[in-house]
Amino acid sequence: MDNAHMMRLLLVIILAGIVPSALARTIAIEVHGMTCAFCVENLHHKFSKMPAVLKVDVSLKHKKVRLQTLEDAPSLQAIKQSVLDAGFTPISIKELADEL
Repeated sequence: MDNAHMMRLLLVIILAGIVPSALARTIAIEVHGMTCAFCVENLHHKFSKMPAVLKVDVSLKHKKVRLQTLEDAPSLQAIKQSVLDAGFTPISIKELADEL
């Protein structure tokens, strides 16, 4: 079984609720520069395309993004770079405990 097939299988298992939350994590990102619905859609689309991101919530009101991801992927550096690539500034990126 190749790596891509294994990743898809793991995502299906997690989404089905079979794998304990210890294999997933929640990342909270405070974002500077989010001002409109287009900003929200831009960030949602950017993170939804990232491998290992299971769920994306973007709050314009709170200027935050919350990601549910696999345990070790994507890296915090990759998340930071995605925010920068979308044209925003990541103020803080934190891994939250027991959020899934």
